[in-house]
Amino acid sequence: MAFVSGTGSYAYYLDMVSIPRDTYTKIIGKGTMDKINHSYAFGGTQMTVDTVENFLDVPVDYFVKVNMESFRDVVDTLGGVTVNSTFAFSYDGYSFGKGEITLNGKEALAYTRMRKEDPRGDFGRQDRQRQVIEGIINKGANISSITKFGDMFKVVEKNVKTNLTFDDMWDIQSDYKGARKNIKQHELKGTGTKINGIYYYQADESALSDITKELKESLEN
Repeated sequence: MAFVSGTGSYAYYLDMVSIPRDTYTKIIGKGTMDKINHSYAFGGTQMTVDTVENFLDVPVDYFVKVNMESFRDVVDTLGGVTVNSTFAFSYDGYSFGKGEITLNGKEALAYTRMRKEDPRGDFGRQDRQRQVIEGIINKGANISSITKFGDMFKVVEKNVKTNLTFDDMWDIQSDYKGARKNIKQHELKGTGTKINGIYYYQADESALSDITKELKESLEN
């Protein structure tokens, strides 16, 4: 799963786009059509960035690659995150009630991994992933000192890869706090299809064009 975020209108809002892992697209640098998540297997972070840029037709200036350990550690370091579960379910030994709930790191991982019991399948999982990311953004925006921010970064830095410097991250945390109150979440519509017996997610061209247009308008403001 790839998430693309950007701010616009002088940091008054944030656009968040999730790209399904099976999305059928051109893999930049390899010259083939394949699932977008295969770009990382073929060429690492740079090929993934290039492929996402081509797919959305917008620049991707910065990236943050997070593994599951750092995801869990970030949530725990922030003291947990609050989400709004649309239905009750159990997964991986954890039970989640309907409504507003607070999750620790391990619970957040389980919450974002469940798919088969969700009536919306992978789209429901994407929504829960966005909820947790939004919860992390909200908690992170409340860090008031650069010392506390540095302490949190030390906890997760071994499991995070990014081209952002520490100063870049602190500037984003400080300057874009207002954007967290107005997050525009975009769901990429499309249909499942099989090509040569392999399942792919075919993005709806009109929906993709609309998302690209909104992202470009945000970047220009």
